[in-house]
Amino acid sequence: MNGIQKKKAMRVMDMTQGSPIKLMLAFAIPLFIGNIFQQVYSMVDTMVAGYNLGDDAIAAIGATSSLYGLIIDFASGLNSGCAIVITQRFGAHDEKKLKESIAGMIWIDAAVTAILTVLSLAFLRPLMRFMNTPDAILAQAYSYIAVICAGMAATIAYNLFAGILRAFGNSRTSLYFLIVSSLLNIGLDLLFVAVFSMGVAGAALATVIAQTVSAVFCGVYVFWHYRQLLPGKGDFGVSFELIGELFSNGIAMALMYCVVDLGSVIFQRANNALAETIISAHTASRRIIGIMMQPLATISTASSTFVGQNWGAKKPERIRMALRQVMGMEIVWSLFGCAMIFAFGSALVRFTTGTSDSAIIDNAVMSLRWHLAFFPALGCLLVLRTAMQAMGRKTAPILSSCIELGMKLLSAAFLIPRLGFFGTSITEPVTWTLMLLFLAAAFFAQRKKLFLQAESE
Repeated sequence: MNGIQKKKAMRVMDMTQGSPIKLMLAFAIPLFIGNIFQQVYSMVDTMVAGYNLGDDAIAAIGATSSLYGLIIDFASGLNSGCAIVITQRFGAHDEKKLKESIAGMIWIDAAVTAILTVLSLAFLRPLMRFMNTPDAILAQAYSYIAVICAGMAATIAYNLFAGILRAFGNSRTSLYFLIVSSLLNIGLDLLFVAVFSMGVAGAALATVIAQTVSAVFCGVYVFWHYRQLLPGKGDFGVSFELIGELFSNGIAMALMYCVVDLGSVIFQRANNALAETIISAHTASRRIIGIMMQPLATISTASSTFVGQNWGAKKPERIRMALRQVMGMEIVWSLFGCAMIFAFGSALVRFTTGTSDSAIIDNAVMSLRWHLAFFPALGCLLVLRTAMQAMGRKTAPILSSCIELGMKLLSAAFLIPRLGFFGTSITEPVTWTLMLLFLAAAFFAQRKKLFLQAESE
C-alpha cells in the first residue's frame, strides 16, 4: 500500500469516489472560512487605519492595492497552476510523479520569490508615480506597500503549502492556521497603529508578521503529516519535461491572473486621478466585494480540485454532474449577496471604514450595488474558468482574461474620465458578462471532444 492509499492516516480526500456535492461542500466550507479570515488581513488594516488615522490612511492603503495584487497574484497564480499538476497526479495515484511535481513546484516558487521581491522593491516608486498616486498620500502609500512587498515571501510560502494541502483534498488544516494568524493580525494592528503610532506602515508590518506565522505553521504541518508524499533528496533532480509541464500550467494561470491585475493597475491609475474621496470609496467597496466574493471563489476552487482529481482518474461523467451542481450553488449565493447589499450596504461601508463622509458612503454603495447585481455571471465565470484550467485547457481562460484587460483599458481611457466613479462601478459587471459569454461558448464548443478524450486516454 503506497502513501497515497493511506488516506485516513494522512487526512486526504479522494474526490474520485462518492457524492460530488457532498465532497465539494466538505472541502469548500473550511476553505471558505479560511478565505474569509484571509480577507480579514486587508479588512482589519482598513478598519484600524480608518478609525485611528482617518480617511487619508484608507486612501493610502487603497491607492496601491491593485499594484500589490499584480505582484502577488502572479506568484499565487503560478502556484495554483502547478498545483493542478499535483492534483492530477494525486487523482491518478502516481506517487513518484507526485513527489517530483512537488519538488518542481518548490524550485519554481523559490526562483519567483527572489525575482519578484527584488523587482518590486526596485521599481516601487516609479510604479506609484505611474499610477497617479496623489502627492498628499504618496508617502503613506509607499510606506505601506514597501513593507508588504518586502514580506511577500511569507505569502508565497503559505500559498505553496496551502496549494499542496488542497491538492490532497485537505482544506481544513490551513483554516486553523489562518484563524490564529488573523487574530494575531488584529492584535498587532491595534498594537502598532493605535498604541505605538506607527501609521499605515505598522498595519503592513502586522500583516507580514501574521502571514509569516501562518506560513511557518502550515509548512511544519505539511512536513510532519505528509512526509510520505513529499519529495526526498532524489526527487529534486526534476526532469526538464516535468519542469516544463509545471511551468506551462503555472505560467498560464499566472498570466491569466496578471492580465486581470494589469488591467486593475490601469483601472486604479484612472481612479487615483479622481480624488482622495473616490479612492476611499473605491477601497471600501473593494473590501466588501472581496468578502462577498469569497463563497464564489471558494466553490470554484473546490470545483477545480474535484475536476482535477477526476480528470486524472478519467471520470468525466462525475465532472459533468459536479459542474451543474456548482453552477446552481454559485447562483443561489449571488442572489442572497445581492439582497444583502441592497438592504444593508450603507451600514457595511460605515462599519468597514468608520467614516461619516456622505460622499464616500454614497459612492461606495453605488459601486457595491452594481457589482453584486452581476455576481451570478461572475460565479458561473469562475467555475468555467477553473474547470477548464483543471482539464488542461489554458487558451480560452487566458483569452477571457484578455477581454477583461481590454475592457479596463477602455474604461480607464474613455469611461472613467467622462463618467467618473460611475464608469468605475459599471466596468467590471459588464466585463464579467462578456467574459462569461466568451468562455461558455468556448467550453460548449469543445465539451464533447474534451470528455471523449478523457474517457479514451
